[in-house]
Amino acid sequence: MDIIDVVIIALYIALTLFVGVWVSKKASKGLDSYFLGGNSIKWYYLGLSNGSGMFDVSGTAWMVGILFLYGVKSFMFMWMWPIWNQIFVMVFLAVWIRRSNIMTGSEWILTRFGDDKAGRASHLIVAIFAIVASVGFIAYFFEGVGKFMTVILPWDVSLVIGDTVLLTAAQSYALIIIFLTTIYTIKGGMYSVVATEVLQYLIMVLAGILVAVYAFVTISDAELTALIPTEWKNVFFGNELNGFWDGKLATFNDLIDTQGYKMFGAFIGMTLLKGFFASVAGPTPSYDMQRILSTRTVKDAAYMSGFTNLVLFIPRYLLIAGVVVIGLVYIAPEMAASGSVTSNDLEIVLPKVINFHVPVGIKGLLLAGLLAAFMSTFSAFVNSGPAYIVNDIYKKYFKPEASDRHYVKASHLASFFVVTLGVIMGFFAESINSITLWITSALYGGYVAANFLKWVWWRFNGWGYFWGMLAGLIIATLQFLMDNNKDNFIDGTLLYELAHIPAIYLFPIIFVGSLLGCFLGTYLTPATNMKTLKSFYSNVRPWGWWKPVYRELKNEDSTFTSNKSFGMDMLNCAIGIVWQSSMILMPIFFMVRDYPKAFVWTAVFAVTSGILKFTWLDKVKKYKN
Repeated sequence: MDIIDVVIIALYIALTLFVGVWVSKKASKGLDSYFLGGNSIKWYYLGLSNGSGMFDVSGTAWMVGILFLYGVKSFMFMWMWPIWNQIFVMVFLAVWIRRSNIMTGSEWILTRFGDDKAGRASHLIVAIFAIVASVGFIAYFFEGVGKFMTVILPWDVSLVIGDTVLLTAAQSYALIIIFLTTIYTIKGGMYSVVATEVLQYLIMVLAGILVAVYAFVTISDAELTALIPTEWKNVFFGNELNGFWDGKLATFNDLIDTQGYKMFGAFIGMTLLKGFFASVAGPTPSYDMQRILSTRTVKDAAYMSGFTNLVLFIPRYLLIAGVVVIGLVYIAPEMAASGSVTSNDLEIVLPKVINFHVPVGIKGLLLAGLLAAFMSTFSAFVNSGPAYIVNDIYKKYFKPEASDRHYVKASHLASFFVVTLGVIMGFFAESINSITLWITSALYGGYVAANFLKWVWWRFNGWGYFWGMLAGLIIATLQFLMDNNKDNFIDGTLLYELAHIPAIYLFPIIFVGSLLGCFLGTYLTPATNMKTLKSFYSNVRPWGWWKPVYRELKNEDSTFTSNKSFGMDMLNCAIGIVWQSSMILMPIFFMVRDYPKAFVWTAVFAVTSGILKFTWLDKVKKYKN
């Protein structure tokens, strides 16, 4: 690395630590200040922070790899997360969630199911899920940033005693970056997280623009036209995903055949099914929900969620597409010449481009930007996970009466605990892809059923929620253990076959298992008391099957009306998904110089933005707070 790049990175880290610690005094006032910023942070700062938190380095490396191999169709792979969730949150869920005026997602559950045994069981299971999800994401970041830094940085920081390697270079780099990020996150809570993430977002956008400009200037239209197959730029697909690479790059077809997405029609069908239910289920109890709960008003919650979509996708995919263009021209021929390409090769396309094909100065800024992407997402989870340990478990069940200072100190310890568990899990992870699939398909798959039903069905109770979530967590954990031990099973046995099924195709099994737990738990126990249901329904005002509760409220107040916005909300969600897709496809087509398609998707973006202004934004402006 050139000294200029090293200085840029060092300055970025020093500035981030300074800003994080500088604002930390505001976090010491109590749990509300520590985890929600005292509900005083403006919505556009929270939106930038939320977008920055989703701009992670592990996910960026994964997206670079799949766009590199599959072309523009790969944007649909993102539906596994599902990214539509951001649209559903923008359209109606942010408003429903913010009306609760509480601190965490699991505390919110008590407003739905009450504070009796059933309510506390549901409250406890969602807190456990939040902690497990935070640990899983920290493992995901640990695996991604270590692999990334090893390729980029020239120093061997592995820890070796005698002939025994205690820590590889990747693990050592990951631990150093995680330690630095944990310091300012624990010190400053939500204030430090938001302040540093706004700074990090600006650095990421600058890095993305510089890489895109460099790729655009140094690589000609003719080079890309000769290299990229026509099918690579085709959004449409059939039942099967057939290899489209030819000539010297035909080796990539073998990888397409073995990655588990060959039955592309079935894969997209599964992601559509999962995407809808997961999106209606709402955000998982993590940093995304914390941003919603941190807003000042219901109106601000909607604004923040919409702004997150706007600031995230275009700059992120400008960076991703720029890196992919450079990778296709300079790295693809080298990879194909090796005769064999693996998933791990795709995961290091990003660091290889930075290391060997980006000029001095831009390299330092890009590395600082990707470090920012890692640190912002990591800090978001380090802030959100401990909130559930301290507020929803420790404070509620073990020490309900203590000083604010005591709870803030407990939050510091909880943060270290969550980070330590995540790092341990990261040591045993096979790859970024394996953790990605586990989180998106198995862990989130177990979350969907119970959290979909909690919004739309009045009879669904706390025990149904508890058993539905527990069933999903158990199946997701079993899937993770089987996937990590799949080579130990005997070929031809049922366990061997199950272990080798791609995680996304197991979603129906996980969903049905969780749904069974929901129905059995609900029908074998009494309904939630009507007082709790009336309070929840009159405050949150969801649509769905709430007729008995609505009837009771109508008898008490003849002016009370039900939520009749289901049709308009679903229409806005459909328009929003197209709007979101246009923000992904615009920069990709622009960077690969397919100008007609870039123009088409720019027009789609403009039209859908105009429609959402009238069908969604004008409605939000009418909210009283």
